[in-house]
Amino acid sequence: MDENRWHIDDLDLDAYLRRVGVEAQSPSQAALGELHTAHVRTFPFENVDVILRQHPGVELSAVTTKFIDHQRGGYCFEHSTLFAAALERLGYDVERHLGRVGELGVNGRTHMVVVVALDGRRYLCDPGFGMSLLRPIPLEDGAEDDQDGWRYRVRRSDTSAAGATWQLQRHRDDEWQLMHTTDELPVHPVDLVMGHHFTSAHPRSHFTRELTVARHGLGRHTTFSPAGLTVRVPGQATERHPVEAADVPGLLRDHGIELPDDQVQRLVEMWPAMVAAAEPD
Repeated sequence: MDENRWHIDDLDLDAYLRRVGVEAQSPSQAALGELHTAHVRTFPFENVDVILRQHPGVELSAVTTKFIDHQRGGYCFEHSTLFAAALERLGYDVERHLGRVGELGVNGRTHMVVVVALDGRRYLCDPGFGMSLLRPIPLEDGAEDDQDGWRYRVRRSDTSAAGATWQLQRHRDDEWQLMHTTDELPVHPVDLVMGHHFTSAHPRSHFTRELTVARHGLGRHTTFSPAGLTVRVPGQATERHPVEAADVPGLLRDHGIELPDDQVQRLVEMWPAMVAAAEPD
């Protein structure tokens, strides 16, 4: 099999490390955790290009240009493509996997994660979820981690005909809630293209209907969408505030997204329709 199929040499590793503010280090659990946290706190989760119907694709060269040169963010296929390439260039043993968000029998394999084998253990890296892990968690049944006040857990299931599947859960409202389920099937570049195509173009994909932007800060996670601005702080009640069209330019900047004026204006003009579509019947 062509080991260059992921084109990891397209990544300017030095530029990536400068962008996230981390120095190159030999593979270790500590270095992996530091890089994961830096990535998540540097690059926002966002689907601006999907909403504007101008997405450049999820090949590494396109992602590198968007994230590093244009100082943007993206969603799971982009985050994990970039993160996996950086890890491989740094000498880590990397696997790419796809998963399903929510109910297994309903939703397609439209989420991407990275699994790292290190010192005899496997670690789940998930830098591209709206409420992303801050650092890797062992890919082991029952593994739990309190990540700066947010609690996560991994559960294994062998009920799938494809073999083991792994649930990532987040503790919320006094219960464990499912985030996504990842399988062990091999993944090829075309699988990411297909998953991205559904997510960015199919009318059933919510990413095609409403803007979603999220970012991890220090002890604070924020998300804004047509449903409003959500502010989460560990140990405190979740805050929710309405978002008007006039708020959109400032919120984009607050979340680290700088866009040309004409693109910001298009989002502002689209906002009332997205709010109406997000309102329950």
